[in-house]
Amino acid sequence: IVGNQYAVIAKDATFWTALLNNMLFAVIVVPVQTALALLLAILINQKLAGMNVFRTVYFSPVVTAMAIIAVVWSFLYNPQFGLINQMIDTFSGGQLGPYEWLQSSSMAMPAIIIMSIWQGVGFQMVIFLAGLQDIPEDLYEASSIDGAGVLQKFRYITLPMLRNTMVFVVLTTTILAFRLFDQIQIMTPDGGPRESTATMVWYAIRRGWGQSEVGYASAISVVFVGIVLLISLAQRGLVRSESAVA
Repeated sequence: IVGNQYAVIAKDATFWTALLNNMLFAVIVVPVQTALALLLAILINQKLAGMNVFRTVYFSPVVTAMAIIAVVWSFLYNPQFGLINQMIDTFSGGQLGPYEWLQSSSMAMPAIIIMSIWQGVGFQMVIFLAGLQDIPEDLYEASSIDGAGVLQKFRYITLPMLRNTMVFVVLTTTILAFRLFDQIQIMTPDGGPRESTATMVWYAIRRGWGQSEVGYASAISVVFVGIVLLISLAQRGLVRSESAVA
């Protein structure tokens, strides 16, 4: 019976759609969110007045419940009175929009990706900030004496010293990207138009909780855990091989 469940999964078009959506989400969110988090961490690591305020502002979405954020962004994306469409209309002089962000099969997932990056970037920013503050200031002072510029310091000091932090951020962001569920369930409860926002966790819960197919949902969950484990191991192996070459 267990084997039959996996055979059915292999022929399930919705499962493959959900897997591809998870892959698309991870491929976009992981590098973009990581890069933005590093940029923000570098900016707020400057010894300027008011930096603590910016740290709080950037990190506040992380400690806010995803349900609240998803509801707020659903209103922002509203095609009739949403603030995003109104801003686009204003800045384009009425030439663009309105867009049906969550009602369009081609725009629903990009809309959720934008919201997810905004919501989660503060978490990675704090981790990078901790890594930046552990870098000895003497290294930057010595490089300045040697005539190194800003980009040279970033390439030869900041990035190498943040290597372990970068690995942790990428791994955790990848895992969080694959467990995408809350914003899907709240913003597009039916998996979006034409299942354009369906994900593996959403599909497993839908089959297990919504349709009472616990065995099938368990099989999907096992496959999901195996895929995430393989991706994590592949990332760790790649990092180790690059370290060996370096």
